[in-house]
Amino acid sequence: MNIFIAGLSYNVNDADLQDLFQEYGEITSAKVVMDRMTGKSKGYGFVEMENNEAANKAIAELNGAEYDGRTISVSEARPREERPARSFNNNRGGGYGGGRNRY
Repeated sequence: MNIFIAGLSYNVNDADLQDLFQEYGEITSAKVVMDRMTGKSKGYGFVEMENNEAANKAIAELNGAEYDGRTISVSEARPREERPARSFNNNRGGGYGGGRNRY
């Protein structure tokens, strides 16, 4: 099960997240999401656990808990939704923006 953790202190790293969830069961992965531009934490992350029962116990016990001075929110991660294809014309239909052009 993939678990979403929000409200993390900006000091928390992947190893800290793994340590926090380790007591509940086997961790497949633990990742704090980092900003690409600054390299700093965005304050949330994901932990993946093999055993759903252990994951549900971790969610129940850690949701609303205080960790590194912050209250964290812990829930089952929702699947990433497909993003619609980008449109670069903003659906305006082309042309020069309407109106009469006088020269």
